[in-house]
Amino acid sequence: MSANDRPAAGQPPTATYESAFLKACRREPVPHTPVWFMRQAGRSLPEYLKVREGIPMLESCMRPELVTEITLQPVRRHNVDAAIYFSDIVVPLKAIGIDLDIKPGVGPVVENPIRTRADLAQLRDLTPDDVSYVTEAIKLLTAELGSTPLIGFAGAPFTLASYLVEGGPSKNHEHTKALMYGDPQLWADLLDRLAEITSAFLKVQIDAGASAVQLFDSWVGALAPADYRRSVMPASTKVFESVAGYGVPRIHFGVGTGELLGLMGEAGADVVGVDWRVPLDEAARRVGPGKALQGNLDPAVLFSSTEAVETKTREVLDAAAGLEGHVFNLGHGVLPTTDPDALTRLVEYVHERTAR
Repeated sequence: MSANDRPAAGQPPTATYESAFLKACRREPVPHTPVWFMRQAGRSLPEYLKVREGIPMLESCMRPELVTEITLQPVRRHNVDAAIYFSDIVVPLKAIGIDLDIKPGVGPVVENPIRTRADLAQLRDLTPDDVSYVTEAIKLLTAELGSTPLIGFAGAPFTLASYLVEGGPSKNHEHTKALMYGDPQLWADLLDRLAEITSAFLKVQIDAGASAVQLFDSWVGALAPADYRRSVMPASTKVFESVAGYGVPRIHFGVGTGELLGLMGEAGADVVGVDWRVPLDEAARRVGPGKALQGNLDPAVLFSSTEAVETKTREVLDAAAGLEGHVFNLGHGVLPTTDPDALTRLVEYVHERTAR
């Protein structure tokens, strides 16, 4: 619950606080399994392509009215149980002056990669004034969303570091790992600085009215567990601890992280996101008690027949049957060419199948 929906002393809880999504995150009984999708607002929606036409990605993230419209589109269309704030993980880096751009078909490209101690000077503290458009957009959104919770998000320190060190997306993360292994102190200082920036960015979103936050560690599956524990987990833990006092659910998600699930929960998440490679009952065994799980239908399943989608969805729901809390999601983001109607049908199917 954010400041906007935490029940005041002696007051009844708000409708947002009582929503199926936040109840599942808190591992409380739910009226149905809540559903939302990573990248639910985006290229799969024709209405998104229409409003984004001719507007570069980073610019679109800085226009509050546009962000509001895009964030609301999948809520209107699919009847999902939560909205996720439309932005990009590199927005806070751009906001503090890093020379980067999101190139269509490539992703974030950094003009001056961080490879030396002197390069750390590029990373100054993030202030709320740097991202005033985020505060404005979230206030517009929470006024429109009513009882539907808004999820804020940020990129995790490792994933941000990998973009900054590589200079863009990377398959093997060779520069990143070379720095991590070759100069552990510089690496630790880089991640600590990024943890401060990420924490500040999440706090802005929660203060403005976000009801939960998700930390995306998209590339962390490239690491072995021992390297994660030693070289990454301290920074992620710092981020989760920085927002612990708000009482909002904290979700942690990465791709290819089957071997890291226990550690990702240990880092401080209340909800651990699981990609499609590990069944949820096995994921629960790896994560251990005291955490809700989120996931984990393979996004590619949505390109199959309705019957096949329902069969695979039942497998996910059956594997989740014994969980303390379950938020239904895909095992990664919605693929750009997904039929939006398949997502709408999926939400309806999960709601009907799990109605209690």
